[in-house]
Amino acid sequence: MKHISYFNNLISQPDFLPMSPPELRALGHENPDFIIITGDAYVDHPSFGAAIIGKLLWGQGYSIGIISQPNIIKSNDFRIFGEPKLGFLVTSGNVDSMVNNYTSAKKRRTRDMYSPGGAAGARPDRALTAYCRKLRDIFGRKIPIIAGGIEASLRRLAHYDFWSDSIRKSVIIDSCADILVYGMGERAISEIAALLAKGAQISHLQHIDGIVYKTNRPPDLAKSISLPDFDIVKNDKIKFAQSFKIQMENADFGGEASLVEKYGNEHIIQNPPAKPLTTAEFDAIAAMNFARAPHPSYTKPIPSIAEVKFSIIANRGCFGGCHFCALRYHQGKSVSSRSTDSIIREAEKFIRFTDFKGHIHDVGGPTANFYGNHCKQRDNGACKKPSCLFPKPCKHLNPDQTAYLSLLRKLRDMPGIKKVFIRSGIRFDYMLLDKNQTHMEEICRHHISGQMKIAPEHVCNSTLAAMGKPPAEIFSKFTKNFTKINEKIGRNQYIVPYLMSGHPGSTLADAVELACYLQKNRVAPEQVQDFYPTPGTLSSCMFFTEMDIYSMKKIYVAKSKKEKAMHRALIQYRLPQNYDLVHEALQKAGRWDLIGFGKNCLIPPRKISQQAKSPRGHN
Repeated sequence: MKHISYFNNLISQPDFLPMSPPELRALGHENPDFIIITGDAYVDHPSFGAAIIGKLLWGQGYSIGIISQPNIIKSNDFRIFGEPKLGFLVTSGNVDSMVNNYTSAKKRRTRDMYSPGGAAGARPDRALTAYCRKLRDIFGRKIPIIAGGIEASLRRLAHYDFWSDSIRKSVIIDSCADILVYGMGERAISEIAALLAKGAQISHLQHIDGIVYKTNRPPDLAKSISLPDFDIVKNDKIKFAQSFKIQMENADFGGEASLVEKYGNEHIIQNPPAKPLTTAEFDAIAAMNFARAPHPSYTKPIPSIAEVKFSIIANRGCFGGCHFCALRYHQGKSVSSRSTDSIIREAEKFIRFTDFKGHIHDVGGPTANFYGNHCKQRDNGACKKPSCLFPKPCKHLNPDQTAYLSLLRKLRDMPGIKKVFIRSGIRFDYMLLDKNQTHMEEICRHHISGQMKIAPEHVCNSTLAAMGKPPAEIFSKFTKNFTKINEKIGRNQYIVPYLMSGHPGSTLADAVELACYLQKNRVAPEQVQDFYPTPGTLSSCMFFTEMDIYSMKKIYVAKSKKEKAMHRALIQYRLPQNYDLVHEALQKAGRWDLIGFGKNCLIPPRKISQQAKSPRGHN
């Protein structure tokens, strides 16, 4: 199938897509071809999926209406534009609605960064399902409903749902959508739109790569892989782990087999992933007209735009393979990068904004320094390894990061650009593989301001292995190199480590070891990420099944709220409010030696007299 035509010769797009019939009429249309329903406030920026898909379809000649954060109780919210000519496109927004609405402790969040004023409560739980069902109730089956976005992508097949602690069905069944687009959906939605415009029925769309659909017809066994039936995996953890392993092995572009999951007499078919965008196609999407601002109808700010307004998305995809991250399952392992000229043109647009102060907040993607990297085996879909860096770097990996540094140089030399920051993350083990270590010096000189945020996640090798992260000595080597470079250039800069508590495979003893490392190195993390079992990650599968899906061996998983709280408190053992939890954790771990006034102790005793009660007589 040829797709390049979908990205060539795009017609001009308005600054903002219409959110009301008068806006649509002002642009010369009475009824929209497609209506996009989104759980986010409408922000016209290339970091927001609804804006990208809407602008792309408009550029292809379709009229678009946006319905943002409709009230699920109010049917009229969904009838603003009436019936679309071709279909509804539904997304929960940039974040899974359950992750957006609840903390890792399953408590209601009080803020929503994607809503006006940051107010919580603007989107329902399981928003994708709620929106699609509401549309079906109102409009019946005559209007196609296409589900997409992160919530659709990560729930496209049977999945572990942390909030109900159960295996849930594919969201295409629960939502009653006709088609589900997974991954980065520009290719699939372009082909869907073209076929619907020609009068095609839903059944005529089932050949498209990057979609999931329902059918009662038996699949072609010669071109498909059968997953265990839903009725089996919902009650059998081993079968669920085996099913997820197959899904991960077929999550990347290059395979020709569809995945088939049976639900009684119905089959859910996941077609092979869509081909990643070429550089020319990525450039064409980035060149579209984005206002880089919330729709003018909003009277309150949308907090999520602040950090990304003057950021540049340079690449997509991630070959890092961290087990707790859904990027590989969603964006794929192959990295697509924009051309330098395309990125320079975007930066030139920043200078025309009156609120631009000369600072580009970020140039990157899932991992900034993966920009420009190519591996023929990976990019052609021939490689099935889940990670190019774990358990050790692949021999086919090209770690030369010259292209990224060249891009940064050109950006910072532009008139009107004062500073170019890197905030989307540097993969430190990958940086160390680069033979030209002057690259790291250049980043320290020009692209950080006092601190570099790095994600070692932990320091215990057993936990790191369960995370799919490099061993602790790699991070230690990087920190020494970072310190040496900053001494050389005369900068007082430091590393801010991102750490995760309670990950599968991490014992209480591991959590104590991490706390001791922080104490020894005088690191006091301000933020800690408690492991959050979200759909579409290997770590979530490990959390539910309590096994490694590759070895099928049992692993330890901290599941109780109390133990998870202990793991988290140990990382921030210095905080007075964590004292009781830390004391209890150390006592439970038998580490009385860490309670006292010695130089290696984490906390003092409650009472000096308690020293005599210690089985070891702690210091």
